[in-house]
Amino acid sequence: MKNQPFLQRLSYSLQGIRTAWKLEASFRFQSLMAVGVVAVLIGLRPPAIWWALLLMNCGLVLAAELINTALEQTLDHLHPEIHPAIKVAKDCAAGAVLIFSASAVGSFLAFLWSMFVRTPSPG
Repeated sequence: MKNQPFLQRLSYSLQGIRTAWKLEASFRFQSLMAVGVVAVLIGLRPPAIWWALLLMNCGLVLAAELINTALEQTLDHLHPEIHPAIKVAKDCAAGAVLIFSASAVGSFLAFLWSMFVRTPSPG
């Protein structure tokens, strides 16, 4: 599988995204939230720094969900029975997605605050 042409490697990546879309309701939800963030950015036209921060957060959440899906699929295939160590691994991966998601929500709330709440000017 090593040293495949770029387009072949790209097709593997896109297949992974398609598979996560089909299998994971949370990936679909997070993808739709990312589209919503992009729509808000297009509508409000904030400074570029907000685009960078919010798009990075969206990307991190989706990437974490893909990693979580890959880990869950692998562990379920290798050890389909319930095992305490596998539960810990899956719970920790889900916790990572939760932390990324909370960070993204916090960034979005900071963005909304900066766009709609005026701070009093000094003097």
